[in-house]
Amino acid sequence: METKKVVFYTLGCKLNFSETSTIARSFKDEGFERVDFGQEADIYVINTCSVTENADKRFKTIVKQAQKINPDAFVAAIGCYAQLKPSELADVNGVDLVLGATEKFKITDYLNDLTKNDFGEVHSCEIEDADFYVGSYSIGDRTRAFLKVQDGCDYKCTYCTIPLARGISRSDTMDNVLKNAKEISQQDIKEIVLTGVNIGDYGKGEFGNKKHEHTFLDLVTQLDKVEGIERLRISSIEPNLLKNETIDLVSKSRAFVPHFHVPLQSGSNDILKKMKRRYMKELYVNRVSKIKEVMPHACIGVDVIVGFPGETDDHFLETYNFLNELDISYLHVFTYSERDNTEAAEMNGVVPKNIRAKRSKMLRGLSAKKRRAFYEEQLGTERTVLFESENKEGYIHGFTENYVKVKTPWNPELVNTLHGVHLTKIDEDGLVRFNFVKESL
Repeated sequence: METKKVVFYTLGCKLNFSETSTIARSFKDEGFERVDFGQEADIYVINTCSVTENADKRFKTIVKQAQKINPDAFVAAIGCYAQLKPSELADVNGVDLVLGATEKFKITDYLNDLTKNDFGEVHSCEIEDADFYVGSYSIGDRTRAFLKVQDGCDYKCTYCTIPLARGISRSDTMDNVLKNAKEISQQDIKEIVLTGVNIGDYGKGEFGNKKHEHTFLDLVTQLDKVEGIERLRISSIEPNLLKNETIDLVSKSRAFVPHFHVPLQSGSNDILKKMKRRYMKELYVNRVSKIKEVMPHACIGVDVIVGFPGETDDHFLETYNFLNELDISYLHVFTYSERDNTEAAEMNGVVPKNIRAKRSKMLRGLSAKKRRAFYEEQLGTERTVLFESENKEGYIHGFTENYVKVKTPWNPELVNTLHGVHLTKIDEDGLVRFNFVKESL
């Protein structure tokens, strides 16, 4: 019998990538062969995102592309958008199966017949039923692995649909996280990135209850002791959950790298209150100051949303000036988009889309300036680079422990290796050149 081929396409966050990789392994166990997007396959699985309107539109484009490659292919949609709007996805021409938050990990159970359906078949749960934890990690997709440690969120930010898409906050057990980390370390993967919806909330729901059996500090303390892991990176952590003790641990850590991604969303306390964030900007300043106090070379990334309802020009300038004065390294800028079933979608003071776009452009410009300044501060220092696996126009890229992106002419022997380097200059494309200072670590 001919081996069935499957393609996976992942939209959205690192958490989605970790889950796609785990789901892909379940297909392999069932005898499927995984091939790259662009190749003909029997089934296309699209792991969806619904953080922005753009992610919704991107899904429809991917389905069309899959249909062009193989009109007879079976198309399945999973992920956040599939949980939030299953009927909408099922109505997209070419979609055969839509699985919600709890069903996606059992996708192979729904594939007895890969005949195209006239209408998309939906299997989705009430989000209250998504109260159990499924561990995931990515292997083989990239140089680094994404290790899921937590899922869901109990926060009620007024712009966010994630609690509706992923359910309540719940955590993997400490034993299972450590077991997965050890499995990853045995695959010659040099870096693990911890991921989740709200990883600073780790420990909640660890054994199916709301009590914290462990804290995020306990987790990073134990992971730092796992042998064979060269690097550990914290993906994104809420400022109110990033404790001084965690920052201190990272500063003295064997494996955790000096790189933090800390969502801000707005530099205006008025807007933070409307967003129902759980901190004010003063706390954010304290976190940045603490990081830079113990790790002056640390890289700090910031999420920020522009065009939230009620954001006046003064509010935006307050955010811009706040970020301009803050000792941060880069921004991830999100243009606010209305999401159904959120408080913000019903708020007054809607910001016109052309104003949102203008503000977004200004902050992206600020981000480029901040990144350049951070890179300039690193020139003349010695760092360790982990090289990626892609040949990009004759160059290989890599990242230092503090997330400086470097480039050098392509050499396949460098792939997935660590090297000590001396950072020398910034190229016209904004990437850093270097000299090797010692052999591969």
